[in-house]
Amino acid sequence: MPTGVAIREVRRQLFDAAERVLLKDGPSALTSRAVTAEAGCAKGVLHRHFADFDDFLAGLVEDRAAGIGARAAALRDLAGAGTVAGNLADALTDLFGTVAVAVVGLVTSRDELRARLRRGWPTGVPLLTEATAMLAAYLTAERGLGRLAPDVDVDALAPALIGAGHLLYADRTGPPPTAETLGRLVTTLVAPALREPRTRPAGTGDRPGGTWPVEPV
Repeated sequence: MPTGVAIREVRRQLFDAAERVLLKDGPSALTSRAVTAEAGCAKGVLHRHFADFDDFLAGLVEDRAAGIGARAAALRDLAGAGTVAGNLADALTDLFGTVAVAVVGLVTSRDELRARLRRGWPTGVPLLTEATAMLAAYLTAERGLGRLAPDVDVDALAPALIGAGHLLYADRTGPPPTAETLGRLVTTLVAPALREPRTRPAGTGDRPGGTWPVEPV
């Protein structure tokens, strides 16, 4: 096996193990010993591939932030289908219902990690910055299709959605918010910007008549 492939596989194994530790026990439990034990490998494996543990954690954050790019493309492709509020609620659930909240907690709890990450994120918080850009791109696409008002400020609405969603999911010790709670929050925030949908050209879309659904207000 080529060395580059082997290294990528080891990194992936360690990152996935760190994510499981984060989700189970939170940022305070994330140590090199906990990661290698979860990954089922010797402790020295981590230090052979990373300069130190903070270097490993920086790689983990960068890897998870890069993964939002694929989510962003999938969300943008949903523009014009379903409902704006429904698509946004699903995106927030996918984002905060997984490891994002734990990673943000990890970043805010470790000074050395934050310092290292500033090289790639001089402003903002990793993952939340990418997530905000993801929602802004989707909202821009919906605005272009006429499902949002032409004057809606997507650069203000996107961080408002991310901030509100993060608050709902921030308490990892309690149950996650219900779909109804999240849906009500998203609908409240986007309702002022929603517009009556226009008709898709005949033969496009996946709904009879080629029309888009009316957003709930």
